[in-house]
Amino acid sequence: MNEKQVHKFVHRYLEATDCSILEKSPAHFTVKLSPAADRELTNRPYYWGFVDRTGTPPETMTFLFVTDKHKYEALTAAPSASAPALTPQEAAANAALSRSMGFVPGNLTNGTRTPREDLYFGSRRLEQLFTAAKSYGSYVNLFQEPEKKASTPFSSTPYTAWLGVNMRVEFASDMKREEIHSYGVSLATGSIVEQFHDQLQTLRLTPRLPANVHVAKNGLSLTKALSVVEQALERKLKNYDYSWAAAATERLQEELDRIDGYYEPLIKHATDETKPAIQEQYNQRRQETKWQFEPRVTASAINCGIFHLEGID
Repeated sequence: MNEKQVHKFVHRYLEATDCSILEKSPAHFTVKLSPAADRELTNRPYYWGFVDRTGTPPETMTFLFVTDKHKYEALTAAPSASAPALTPQEAAANAALSRSMGFVPGNLTNGTRTPREDLYFGSRRLEQLFTAAKSYGSYVNLFQEPEKKASTPFSSTPYTAWLGVNMRVEFASDMKREEIHSYGVSLATGSIVEQFHDQLQTLRLTPRLPANVHVAKNGLSLTKALSVVEQALERKLKNYDYSWAAAATERLQEELDRIDGYYEPLIKHATDETKPAIQEQYNQRRQETKWQFEPRVTASAINCGIFHLEGID
C-alpha cells in the first residue's frame, strides 16, 4: 500500500465519519475528529463516560495525520514568508517537545499542541483506522437511487431487498492463493446472481429510502439466504481442479519422511533422560510441518449488506 493509497483511504475514512478537515495537502490532513471517530481512535473511555453521564457537549481532539512523511517535510522545511516568527518562549517550547516527544509540532495555537501521527502501511494508527473501518463497514443497508422521478406523486416503484455477500476463499498449503466471490440473493424470490458487487458498482446507492418507493415483502429469511450463498459457493468449488492439493500432500509426505529419518535414530539411541525432550521436539516438528503443507480450503465472509434494488426479482 503506497502513500497515495494511504492518503485516499484516510480521506475517505475522515469523510465517512464526519470529521472536520481543517487543512489538507497531498501529504497530510489536519483534522478535528467527530465524536464517533474520537471514541474509536483516542482511547478516552473515562472522558466519554463523563460526557455520557452528564450530557456535556464533547470536545474532540485535533490531529495532524501525515500520509507522506518525505513530501510533508519537504513542504514544511522552508518557512513561509508570511508566517510570523516564533517568540523565544514558543521556540523553547518546541525544542522541549522535540526532545520529549520525538517530533517538532507544526505550531502551538493558544497553547494547545496538535499531536502528529505518521500514517504508513504497518503503522499502529493506520491499523487502528483499518480496524475501525472494518467494524463499521462490514454491513450496510442501501437503496438504489431512481434514475427518474415518479410521473405522479401517488405512483410507487417496487423494490426488492437483496442480500449481498462478498466471500473470501483461501486455498492453502505451503503456498497460498485467494479468490473473492460476490453473490447476491433476492430475499423476495430466492434467486441468486454471481459478481453482484460488479452490478452494484454501476448503480447509485443511498442510505435513505427514496420517495415514491415501496419494498416488496421478503420471502426468505437472512439465514436461509446465507445458506443459499454457501450452497452455491460449495457447488462452484467442487468443480475446481485440486491437483495442487495432491501435489501438496506429496510434498507433505516427503517432509514427514525427512523428519522421521532424522529423529527416529536419535530417539532410538537416546538415554532415558534425553528421550522425552527429543520426542517432544519430534512431535512438534511433525505438527508444524503438517500445518504448513497440509492442503486446506477455507471460506469466510468479508462483508455483507442489504441492497434494495428496483424491480421484483
